[in-house]
Amino acid sequence: MTKIIGLTGGIGSGKTTVARQFESFGIPIYIADEEAKKIMELPDVIENIKTVFGNEIFDNAKLNRQILAKIVFNDKEKLQELNKIVHPKVKSHFDKWLIENKSAPIVIKETALLFETGSEMNFDSIITVTAPLAIRIQRVIERDKIDNEAVLNRINNQISDDIKIAKSNFVIHNDNLQSLTKQVKNIYNQLLN
Repeated sequence: MTKIIGLTGGIGSGKTTVARQFESFGIPIYIADEEAKKIMELPDVIENIKTVFGNEIFDNAKLNRQILAKIVFNDKEKLQELNKIVHPKVKSHFDKWLIENKSAPIVIKETALLFETGSEMNFDSIITVTAPLAIRIQRVIERDKIDNEAVLNRINNQISDDIKIAKSNFVIHNDNLQSLTKQVKNIYNQLLN
């Protein structure tokens, strides 16, 4: 029976870096955010997004993610509407991916919105990645080329680390790469048993 592990953490915590380390042990990894971006390019999804958000978030028929992000991270109702369009498709895609990887003893789904979507009961174990707020903000500013206020808006739309930690089986503190590798290896060994 495949163990399904949820890997979560706030924006800029380093979830994907942790996921890639688990992947180096041969564990199949599903990065929900990457798959959601692909799903948002599907014609039926684009039509649904246009219906809810209008044509002004498109440049020459291409979705402008920065405009969309500015809207949804400043309006919780709009964020919920976007999630209603995208999340069911991501879940369906993950279910198919899971069937394709059913021979693996462990699989990991990396997802920012694990607790926010109420999906914690779908996992055998949950790992939360944390990092100091200043480091998280700096990582997101560098990665997404957005300002401090935009990062804080996104952070404020996520459940706090304290709540995530309380609901998790494992916690990884991502503030030092050497320590990170050691923590991942330790959790990997525990998951195998």
